[in-house]
Amino acid sequence: MRDLVRRIEAATPPDRDRTVDALRALAICGVVLGHWLVTALVSDSGTLYATSPLPHLPGFTPVSWLLQTLAVFFLVGGQVAARSFAGTNARGGSYRRWLGMRMARLFRPVVVVLVVWTVAAGALLATGVPLATVRTLVGLVLSPLWFLLVFAALTVLTPLVVRLHPGWPLAVVLGVDVSRLVFGGPDWLGWINLLAGWLVPYCLGAAWARNRLRSRETGWVLLLGGVVATAVLVRWAGYPAAMVGVPGEGFSNLNPPSLAAVTFGLAQCGGALLLVGPLRRMLRRPAVWAGVALVNLSAMTIFLWHQTAMTAVTTLGLFAGWPLPGLHTVPDGVGWVAARLAWLPLFALALLVCWAAFHRHERGTRVVAVSR
Repeated sequence: MRDLVRRIEAATPPDRDRTVDALRALAICGVVLGHWLVTALVSDSGTLYATSPLPHLPGFTPVSWLLQTLAVFFLVGGQVAARSFAGTNARGGSYRRWLGMRMARLFRPVVVVLVVWTVAAGALLATGVPLATVRTLVGLVLSPLWFLLVFAALTVLTPLVVRLHPGWPLAVVLGVDVSRLVFGGPDWLGWINLLAGWLVPYCLGAAWARNRLRSRETGWVLLLGGVVATAVLVRWAGYPAAMVGVPGEGFSNLNPPSLAAVTFGLAQCGGALLLVGPLRRMLRRPAVWAGVALVNLSAMTIFLWHQTAMTAVTTLGLFAGWPLPGLHTVPDGVGWVAARLAWLPLFALALLVCWAAFHRHERGTRVVAVSR
């Protein structure tokens, strides 16, 4: 282990901003734990259906505040893309070549997931697994891929984003929500926010790359302003408190992104910027940096396969012959939460197996992990 730590430290360029990788690693861990904790697969009459503990346990809502870390992903993504594009321009490279390389890195590992799950779905159906169960499993595995589509669209727009103030897409989100929620506009207007909403932290990342967000005052303004704005929207404007979709609720902050999700993302971005200094000091320790680097080197594998790990454990658990608490039971009490926490190490072990099988496809494909 010490030899691995030394090799990672020696291979790291002296000018690398390790804090960006640390923030990305924290965001990845947040997404994984969030999905594992707020997604339940319930066994009912021989089929599995997906639900969430949030409708049954409102006190569980703060988990969605801690573990819905997508804004940090887009903040880091905007910073990395803007720096990479600026470097390409400085070297006289072309936008087309730059974009082609980033798209290839982004989507090549996705092909493996699609192929594996196409085969798996066919095999499950052929062995008599109910279609509803297969649809549930495939839906859980593929649902996070929307993030990659949005990320790809923003990557395409990077040359424009580097000149765009984040206030403009924020104004679009505000206008969309006022139109649909105050004046009764059509629901489809909300999908404009799928791009505009995540463009806000992406623009902040691009500004960060241009040294525009270096002061701690900026971080505090974003953090406190975002918290206050989100609290106002939840308390007096009728927005849900949960920052993820909750089954049974007619309105979601995430699908599509609402103004509350965007203001909450601003708070997350402010918090991330305030962490830069402490993280920089921590990452001077080779062992800490080695852990962060290893997560980043496997970021796409972790992101693409963590739902597969959870569904694999859940499906194999059915062979016990009875519903296992925290795995197949309705998430309607504190007992379910305790049991689910006990299952997390097994989910992590299953993810490690997926990593061993598929991480080689990530080599040279590190757009979300370590590319600059």
